[in-house]
Amino acid sequence: MSQNNKQNELVQLQAHELAQRIRLREVSCREVMQAHLEQIERYNPAVNAIVSQQPDDLLLAEAEQRDADLARGEYRGWMHGLPHAVKDLSLTQGIRTTLGSPLFRDYLPERDGIMVERIKAAGAIIIGKTNTPEFGLGSHSYNPIFGATGCAYAPERTAGGSSGGAAAALALQMVPVADGSDMMGSLRNPAAFNNIIGFRPSQGRVPFDDSADLFIDQMGYEGPMGRSVRDVALLLSVQAGGDARAPLSIAESGEQFAGRLERDFKGARLGWLGDLGGQLPMEKGVLELCRQSFADFEAIGCHVEETAMGFSPERLWDTWRTLRHWMVAGSLGAAYTDPAKRELLKPEAIWEVENGLKLSAMDVFRASAARSDWYRAINKLFERYDYLLLPSAQVFPFDKTWDWPKEIAGKAMDTYHRWMEVVIPATLSGCPAANVPVGFNEQGLPMGIQIIGRHQADMAVLQLAHAYEQASRWYQRCPPPMLAGV
Repeated sequence: MSQNNKQNELVQLQAHELAQRIRLREVSCREVMQAHLEQIERYNPAVNAIVSQQPDDLLLAEAEQRDADLARGEYRGWMHGLPHAVKDLSLTQGIRTTLGSPLFRDYLPERDGIMVERIKAAGAIIIGKTNTPEFGLGSHSYNPIFGATGCAYAPERTAGGSSGGAAAALALQMVPVADGSDMMGSLRNPAAFNNIIGFRPSQGRVPFDDSADLFIDQMGYEGPMGRSVRDVALLLSVQAGGDARAPLSIAESGEQFAGRLERDFKGARLGWLGDLGGQLPMEKGVLELCRQSFADFEAIGCHVEETAMGFSPERLWDTWRTLRHWMVAGSLGAAYTDPAKRELLKPEAIWEVENGLKLSAMDVFRASAARSDWYRAINKLFERYDYLLLPSAQVFPFDKTWDWPKEIAGKAMDTYHRWMEVVIPATLSGCPAANVPVGFNEQGLPMGIQIIGRHQADMAVLQLAHAYEQASRWYQRCPPPMLAGV
């Protein structure tokens, strides 16, 4: 096998396959790093997914150290020697963490976040960051520091967000597996837009201590992305597990997610929520592709039927807006009060803060009570259904020069994030949700569907996603045309 063919084979492998070859010393960590660095050089200019990349010589030296560790019988974990880029919202010691904001253009954290600590401890080599929108606000990864990230299937269109850089890098095989975070679909929307798997864990599954507040801010979580469900589950096995620094984290070890994904789904009941009874406008083709996926769910033994939320979508949206305004105002309020810093905030961030400053304590309490009512309602749905299904987005990847879609199917969007309303039922429930691909529209643009499970039933959601993946195999059958030189 020629050197070029070997490098191509290495980047094409799923992360767990690559990890196995490293562990057995069938391939060196240096070879793996070199192959991925060349893949980044080849494809990153087209999509702008990897940012703040570390020097090649430094990364190759780290890879050689991992090889030396193996030669001494020291194996750090399943990510030993794997190149890994961290989303640019997570703290990385000594590596620039900009949050996509000019306010943090040159910020070098003095420590790693908990998730990054764990990924390093499992043997990964941090090669840089993945691009994200400013402060993660908006499901479109663009910012004034690095620019916009393009979709792996159509680089002139958005990769989604806020984990857009992670999704595009994964789809184009620049990294074996990726981390992300998700408040408003940020692990689900970009995964749908790039034909890969994204998983938003249950509230508390992955401990997080990067924010000032450790008790109230419980809408955004970190989680895994991959080109296969097996890879997603393995990364979650590293990310998950209690930590005293995150007092609301789930104490269970993440080891369960390295376990068996195969399971019999004969008779499993799936409730299809669709467009929430006509509440959500959808671009032509979204619902059709999602419905076509039912055949694959049924092929593995599931029964899919249409159902209703049993809760007002308008009330859910009002709840979302209140809590989002409040939390963003809390995190960015200090910057807003400084005129010089306010000038560097994007309009959407200013809008969130200004609306948050208008809220009373009772406004926030009522929103939290409404969120609790929604949790009770979704639990009632789970008395009838084992899982719930929703589209992962309401539009296909759009022109990356847009700020956001201003209308869908003729209906005007009244906020910068209204076009992603479909993701908030899972967000506000705190329940686990996976994006799995459902195919492509006539323009070759990808779409996905959310699988939502009961609270803390993360493994059950991953098992259904895995079974569906075996039936559909969308990424394996349809990798980005760019990889074939098209």
